[in-house]
Amino acid sequence: MKNILITGAAGFLGSHLCERFLKEDFYVIGMDNFITGSQKNIDSLKKNKNFRFINHDVSKYVEINDDLDYILHFASPASPIDYLKIPIQTLKVGSLGTHNLLGLAKAKKAVILVASTSEVYGDPLVHPQSESYFGNVNPIGPRGVYDEAKRFQEAITMAYHRFHNLDTKIVRIFNTYGPRMRLNDGRVLPAFIGQVLRGEDLTIFGDGSQTRSFCYVDDLIDGIYKLLFYNYNYPVNIGNPNEISIKDFAQEIIKLTNSQQKIIYKPLPENDPLKRKPDIDLAKNILGWVPKVNRNEGLKLTYEYFCSLSKKELNLKEHQNFKSYNKF
Repeated sequence: MKNILITGAAGFLGSHLCERFLKEDFYVIGMDNFITGSQKNIDSLKKNKNFRFINHDVSKYVEINDDLDYILHFASPASPIDYLKIPIQTLKVGSLGTHNLLGLAKAKKAVILVASTSEVYGDPLVHPQSESYFGNVNPIGPRGVYDEAKRFQEAITMAYHRFHNLDTKIVRIFNTYGPRMRLNDGRVLPAFIGQVLRGEDLTIFGDGSQTRSFCYVDDLIDGIYKLLFYNYNYPVNIGNPNEISIKDFAQEIIKLTNSQQKIIYKPLPENDPLKRKPDIDLAKNILGWVPKVNRNEGLKLTYEYFCSLSKKELNLKEHQNFKSYNKF
């Protein structure tokens, strides 16, 4: 049985990754400090004898006594409402946290895969975005704390690969959705569905012409799984290239939920990307990976999940842990 450490295990993607690797007969060590993750996401995993959880902040020294074959580094705030409220922690987990885990991978002779993001492309001047594009990022803007943390993460990961000959992988994740997203995390899909369920009008920032490309979580997890075991060390885009404008997406949500809400418009936040569409030719060619879940099917599954939440969860405005971290 192979051992794998998954950081950010109580998060949206981390918890799905834990499930997948348990199904593949791995011994999974999950790590999280619950700054944005949820205990609820891992409650069912704790019943599995091949799962162990460690409550720890990876920005501090990480010590694992077990042998490790693989490390997946998915610890990080991942939405604007998170990294704008906790900017220092966002920078620390992308820099200090990544450094700690690369050091651990080196000591354990483990393969490490780090979660990067389409945000490394910033507000792109190239469309669609391929891995060869270096991006258009404002390093001192409000979103820079996330964008630059991930760009540094990629740089130090490649440095460890080149200097220490460490087997590293980098996945650039585009907009992903599905069960276990937080309704209050600030991303467009949970924001729209949360507004529908609370009987509020749908809020669009800007004129709604900006585009996004949404990948269902099961497809993303499958792409990450394939990348981990493929002999390739440079960044790979994983996402769904089916592009849609935010205005059209809002109409899809209204139709799906059979709601009567109106659409209201507010100013576009600073440095918000106007275009987002992955070029996935590399993933197709080397991994044989393509997304399989169409948006209509994925949205139905996601909406059913959100409908199962309690009224208290639907009205949640702020993550309970943010206040305690503001002092750093």
